[in-house]
Amino acid sequence: MATTESKTQWQYLEKRPHAWREQLYLKGRKLKAFTLWMNMTVNKMTPSEVAENWDLPLGAVKEVIEYCESHQGLLKREAQEERRRLEEKGINLEPKITRLYMTSTQTILES
Repeated sequence: MATTESKTQWQYLEKRPHAWREQLYLKGRKLKAFTLWMNMTVNKMTPSEVAENWDLPLGAVKEVIEYCESHQGLLKREAQEERRRLEEKGINLEPKITRLYMTSTQTILES
C-alpha cells in the first residue's frame, strides 16, 4: 500500500472542478472531506458514529480521516482563502457578542 503522502488513489474521495479549491470530496455527495472530518472532531464522534450519522461506509470515514490528517497544510490554506473571500465580500465571521443579564423579574438580552 502507498504511503499517505504519496497516495493518489482514494476509494471514496474524488477531486471536483473548482476555481481555487483543491481538497477532495466524498464521491457521489456534495460533501467536502474537511466538512465531515471537522463535524466529527467538533462533535467528538467516533468513526462508527459518523458513518451511521452520515449513512456512509466506515471505510469512507476512515479514508476521510487519513486524507485530512495528511493534508493539513492544504486544508488550512483553503480555510484562509475562504475566509479572505468572505471578508472581501463584507461578511463578518466573528461571532456577535451578546450579554445576558438577569433582573429581579426578567431576563434581558442586550446586543
